[in-house]
Formats: sequence, C-alpha cells, structure tokens
Amino acid sequence: MKTIIVIPTYNEIENIEKLINSIHQVNDSIHVLVVDDNSPDGTAEQIKSLQKTDDRIHLILRQAKMGLGTAYCEGFAYALNNNFDVIFEMDADFSHDPAMIPKFLDELNNNDLVIGSRYITGVNVVNWPLSRLILSYGANMYTRFITGMPIKDATGGFKCFKAEALSNINLSTIKSNGYGFQIEMNYRLWKHGAKIKEIPIIFIDRRSGVSKMNKSIIWEAIFLVWKLRFGFHSHLDKEISH
Repeated sequence: MKTIIVIPTYNEIENIEKLINSIHQVNDSIHVLVVDDNSPDGTAEQIKSLQKTDDRIHLILRQAKMGLGTAYCEGFAYALNNNFDVIFEMDADFSHDPAMIPKFLDELNNNDLVIGSRYITGVNVVNWPLSRLILSYGANMYTRFITGMPIKDATGGFKCFKAEALSNINLSTIKSNGYGFQIEMNYRLWKHGAKIKEIPIIFIDRRSGVSKMNKSIIWEAIFLVWKLRFGFHSHLDKEISH
C-alpha cells in the first residue's frame, strides 16, 4: 500500500534529516511529508535540498506558526488528494521509534486506525518528569471517563490511518490544535465505527530541541472532551462529499 508519514516541524533542523534517513532504513518505499511552520532555523530549506535527489520527500511550507492540528489536517488533505492508502502521524524529534513502523503496517491490515500507546501495557515513557507523566496519564483517564472512548492513550501522536477511514472526517471542521486534536480525531473515527487498535510503544522524550507543550494546549483538551461528550461535533462529518 502506498504509505506516507506526515511530520509537522518547527525548528527541527537538528532532527529531520536523520529521522527521514531512519524511516527509509526501515522501509525505503515510504514517502515523508514535512509540514513546516516557516521555521527560522532553516528546516524547510533543508527539506528542499533533500527533495532535489529524493522524490519520496514532500514539503508543505506554511507562512507562520499555526499549530499541530492544522498542520496535520493540511498534511492529511495532501495525502488523500495524492491517493496514498496509509497515512501516519509522527513527531520530528525521535520520540517515536521508526523501527515500529512495520508493526503499525501489519496491524493496519485488520484495523482502520492503529495508535502507538504509551499506556496499554503500564507506563512506557522515558525522560519525562513525574509532573508531566501525571498530567498526561491523568488527561487520558479523564478523556476516557468523560467520552466513553475505549482508548488508553488518546493523546498520543504516533499513529497510522487507513486513508479510506480518514476520508470520512471533514478535516475543514477540525478546530482543535494541540493534544486535543489527537483526542478529537480518535473520537470522530470511533463514532464513525472505525476499528481501532492500540499497540504498545516506548515513548522517549525529545533528544534535542524544545518541547512545544504549554497551558493553552492543556485547557483546550480539558474543554474539548465535554464538547465531544455532548455531541457538539456530531453533525460535522455527515455532509462530507468525496
């Protein structure tokens, strides 16, 4: 199946070329789409240079720092419009191990969405302070309790969609941006009857660069789950046309 990995970037010049090389060492047929928010460190220029000799590398260059959710939605739209069958989400900072990609692809044969879960077999997180771990684990318990969604790691960003399932979501109506975006995408696919599988991963906090976490991302997710619970988004995918 024709596969693409969508990777949002902002100041990831230290990581992105090494990550792309690691992905291609695992599977040299996979395409990579970098969605860059006009990084001042030259991330996009580096990708343009790599594109000259590699047609598996794609770039969407945006004009400003616009956030994770909108980056993924633009990336997903690009993937769907270019007839990719499988669409991954992945961080640029090596928090997600490229060696897991074949496991995702194997599980996707019988599922619509495969989520790399930090919490399906205990707590598999490396290099986080206890406060961050409690926040993340608690947010996922809270999400599961409020929405009823049977997912232990609803905020994780290493995941893999069948394009057919993803095409049921009206991407133009996705307004959440941080970890709330991950929750909303999972929830809307779940409500569409998508078959979802969590597989255990080990999450290793970023090797280099600066974390993008902030308080607005946390508050967005807190309020979002209630909107989902009470059907605020229930009509948004009904009139989608393909």
